[in-house]
Amino acid sequence: MQLYIDGKPVEARPEESLLHILRREGLDTQDLNKRPLAADLGGEVFTLNYVPCREQDRVSEAVGFRERKGIARSNGHVKLISYGENRGQRVYERTLLFVVCLGVRELFPKAHVRVDYALGGGLYMDIIKDTPLTEAEVDTLRDKCREIVAADYPLTRHRLDINEAIAFFERDGQKDKARLLDYRQFTFFDVYRHEDYVDYFYGEMCPSTGYAQVMDLVFDAPGLHLMRPDTQDANRVAPYVPSPNLSAVFAQSDRWGELMHCAAVADLNDMVTSGRVRQLIRVNEALHEKRFAEIAEQIVARNARVVLLAGPSSSGKTTSANRLSVQLRVLGKDPLLFSLDDYYKDRSLVEPEPDGSFDFEHIKMIDVERFNEDLSALLSGREVTPPTFDFATGQSLPGGRTIRLGEDTVMVIEGLHALNPRLLTPEVSPKAVFKLYVSALTTINLDDHNRIPTSDVRLLRRLVRDYLTRGASVERTLNMWASVQRGEQRWIFPYQETADAIFNTALVYELAVLKKHIYPLLQAADPQSPCYDQVRNIIKSLNYVQDASVEDEIPPTSLLREFIGGNTFYRKG
Repeated sequence: MQLYIDGKPVEARPEESLLHILRREGLDTQDLNKRPLAADLGGEVFTLNYVPCREQDRVSEAVGFRERKGIARSNGHVKLISYGENRGQRVYERTLLFVVCLGVRELFPKAHVRVDYALGGGLYMDIIKDTPLTEAEVDTLRDKCREIVAADYPLTRHRLDINEAIAFFERDGQKDKARLLDYRQFTFFDVYRHEDYVDYFYGEMCPSTGYAQVMDLVFDAPGLHLMRPDTQDANRVAPYVPSPNLSAVFAQSDRWGELMHCAAVADLNDMVTSGRVRQLIRVNEALHEKRFAEIAEQIVARNARVVLLAGPSSSGKTTSANRLSVQLRVLGKDPLLFSLDDYYKDRSLVEPEPDGSFDFEHIKMIDVERFNEDLSALLSGREVTPPTFDFATGQSLPGGRTIRLGEDTVMVIEGLHALNPRLLTPEVSPKAVFKLYVSALTTINLDDHNRIPTSDVRLLRRLVRDYLTRGASVERTLNMWASVQRGEQRWIFPYQETADAIFNTALVYELAVLKKHIYPLLQAADPQSPCYDQVRNIIKSLNYVQDASVEDEIPPTSLLREFIGGNTFYRKG
């Protein structure tokens, strides 16, 4: 049968896998920047072990072969997925995790692996066993993983009856996965198997363990970092860069999860079905309020006059600025909220990109000189009339109010570039400035081997908010998301570790609330949309989450209210 692989016409033989076809046609390579890791068929990701057509059977003897549904849906067009795509990176990450988990099983049969969170170019993991993990054991595990990679074990999926799968994982000691499968809505479950080791990572993997050559393990007591390929050059391992501030925030969030008895989706589901989710909301919101109060105390203790607040998209910057302001008032301060957006340059004064568009996330769009003039003037006791920016017309307009700082005034300035060192000139004393980074650093996982990326939760927040406040479709928001993430990688994440404090805006209960708002929109998405694969992946994850109708329990000042509506900070008066 005829296939078109990245536009190239190729003849596929019955019972021949995509991987075999690629190798026969010289389309495979050892260069991980270019190497095919999976395939897109009609907007859905498939393993390269997928067989496009089967041998003839009794039903279709006259045909000679039986075309598979994925190939039929794509009309024979196959798009190869490499590490340069986000979904290619996730395929590779799942393969790495299988290799490491298999290595742990072979070295420490009674140990338990828990994937905690992503940090820079790596994943932080705990190996829970009778004795604490040592650096020598990490070295041994690294050697074992390389042995598994060299063996090039095939990674093929097997379908189990859901009850059979639950019983197996119970016997195997993977009780976290068994608990989650109790909430699965389908009668089957696919697994990956190597001999007697069985696991699953909720998505496609590379064809074999031999693909996972670019990796390393770095000991960091009590766990380790699984280092992934560098996004700039996938043929080299991403450098390990210690991030003590972020690590401390993740550790604090883990302690909060233990305190609330909610570390995984199965825990959250149990609370939703039992009604205990309401108590969870109260405790989670109280912990947030306590943390805002602690940060306010740090600001006052420093005698800072300026708070620069930054964070990625949908991290809850606006609500964070307002809630911090409340706590500053409790301490006798007079907070004054600013937005860096008002210092955008008049569009007529900015050189456009080669295609005529404007990169609104570039710091060149900010009138840094005017911002520093105004900030210096205010700190020296002079009056200032800040500008305002009209995004509809692209014009910087004269300010509407003249302000002067009082003795107890603290400016809270929120914006994309708030932590960028290029924002402040030497005229502004660093002693007067307190830097705050906020982000939804999700620590609740699907199960112990399958984390929920922090960017996924921020995307859910944005999908809901864009629809409710702007009438934006799921497709429109998804189409913009890759560009948003590129801006974050360039302008936000490099400076997060320089903050004086980091606030985790994630709420362990929010998936149960967001699902109720977003699920109908996702199910209505057009299957022919170029971003439908993203929609499918979100649906697959949310299928394991029980939705909760608890809006009456969520405080009007909650960070979640910034996305689902009802935030009283946006009311006048």
